[in-house]
Amino acid sequence: MASKQSTVDFLTDQIAGAGSIRYRKMFGEYALYCDEKVIALVCDDKLFVKPTDGGRAIVGPGNDAPPYPGAKPYLLISEDYWDDRDWMTNVIQKTASELPLPKPKKKKR
Repeated sequence: MASKQSTVDFLTDQIAGAGSIRYRKMFGEYALYCDEKVIALVCDDKLFVKPTDGGRAIVGPGNDAPPYPGAKPYLLISEDYWDDRDWMTNVIQKTASELPLPKPKKKKR
């Protein structure tokens, strides 16, 4: 089931204070970026944040789930937290700070 645009719009608004936030639609689902780093996926209208030590310290244990079949587990963020803009921003900032910048793309010939 594809995620709704309204879900992505709401989530990106909630985490706007974390940095430069954007999203990209992929196969009916979405990748969320913070400062050009992929930090989360929105799949089936659920938020999955990349697992980092800092993010896990905020989210707590026992929240791992794969965003789609065959994927590595991410931190599943309960909808109960979505309305807490400060908490969401904190999770995204901490996660982004621990992720490396993407490797530069090779130039096409």
